[in-house]
Amino acid sequence: MTEEDTADEVLLARIAQGDKEAMHDFYRRHRLAVFRFVLRIAGDATSAEDVANDVFIDVYRQAARFEGRSRVTTWLLGIARFKALSERRRRRETADVSEFEETIADGADSPEIVVQKQSKADALRRCIAMLSAEHREVIDLVFYHGRSLAEIAEIAGVPENTVKTRAFHARRRLAELLTQAGIDRGWP
Repeated sequence: MTEEDTADEVLLARIAQGDKEAMHDFYRRHRLAVFRFVLRIAGDATSAEDVANDVFIDVYRQAARFEGRSRVTTWLLGIARFKALSERRRRRETADVSEFEETIADGADSPEIVVQKQSKADALRRCIAMLSAEHREVIDLVFYHGRSLAEIAEIAGVPENTVKTRAFHARRRLAELLTQAGIDRGWP
């Protein structure tokens, strides 16, 4: 267990006792990571902000229920994932056709033009956005949040072998999309 994990557990115990300053400290420590994670699932900054706030409200209300079977950050991202997926489903149910038209990639540009218009990092983000939700989630948790396969399995509520399979297919599909976008694997 790292010092950060221990500090998170101490903060969570204080939050469970109603310590508002501990909640502020916990929020400051994790707000950006939670927001970025939720943003990648929700796809909309406004919704992501609302969901992230709901996550921290739940942390405040449920801190006493944390049993320590996982890292605090794994528990936190599990809450965030559930809330973000619920928000995405809710928005999908109420979305109109025009919102979907905006998300369809414009096939008029050749891969060379796309690369010229955007930096490689932007192109990578576009390719990641083209992955299925399950594959995006695995890529996000591994590369942006540094989570292990076991932690991802716990967050996603699926067996570890399922996470391994998703990671394999996500990397393969991402490589295909990057090749189609004209980006080689030798990034400077």
